Amino acid sequence: MRENGLDMAIRAAGGVGALARSLGISQPSVSNWQKIPAERVLAVETATGVPRTRLRPDLYPEENALDDNESAAPEIDEIDLLRAREYDLLAHLLGRAPGAETLAALAALKGDATPIGMAHLALADAARATSVEAVQREFFDLFIGLGRGELLPYASFYLTGFLHERPLASVRADLASLGIERVDTLKDPEDHIAILCDVMAGLAAGRFDAEETAQKGFFERHLKPWAARFFADLEIAPSSRFYRTVGTLGREFVEIEAQAFAMDA
Repeated sequence: MRENGLDMAIRAAGGVGALARSLGISQPSVSNWQKIPAERVLAVETATGVPRTRLRPDLYPEENALDDNESAAPEIDEIDLLRAREYDLLAHLLGRAPGAETLAALAALKGDATPIGMAHLALADAARATSVEAVQREFFDLFIGLGRGELLPYASFYLTGFLHERPLASVRADLASLGIERVDTLKDPEDHIAILCDVMAGLAAGRFDAEETAQKGFFERHLKPWAARFFADLEIAPSSRFYRTVGTLGREFVEIEAQAFAMDA
């Protein structure tokens, strides 16, 4: 009998076959699982947006586990899990250059005729056409560089023209109000696009103890004013080849998010 974490991953991916394709392995392999193998947990988390604490709670227990007399957290809506998956994907690709396993998973992405579906297909094609070495060089040229990269993926820079400005202070204030602490290994300022996407993924997937309205507020304060412009710049940056498709995916997704939150109002 399958464990709950595996069932959640299969539902989020859209079926056993879809999950297998996203991991670059055969469908029978996934069908034979009773639980997600330890070495596959992080890849499944990236592919589905389901947090590792739910995929394998025996390996990744919640830091603040519920007492026996406390009620369990409500089940997350399927659409929110899919949104979390997109944010997780963007955070992963913008935070570090993808390795071989990530490229293999991206190459298996499927899509449909929607803007996001077409962006997924383009990303899959780009993953198949590149190599680990090439995408690492591209990531370096775009975001690191010898003095600086072609793009500076920070809210402060896009909104003020400088780093470490008021937008960063605003992000830090909101993270503190959400109880999210900076980890010691984090090198970038918290207004980096990958970190902001990671926070949105956590809010959408219910990984943080926050009100549902926190998603809209965080997005409209910290992503809506500049993220679409950054992704459009990524699409046309001189070094962008693989990352051109990441820019398209990010721009389309941020525009959909902005429209959805506007309708909620």
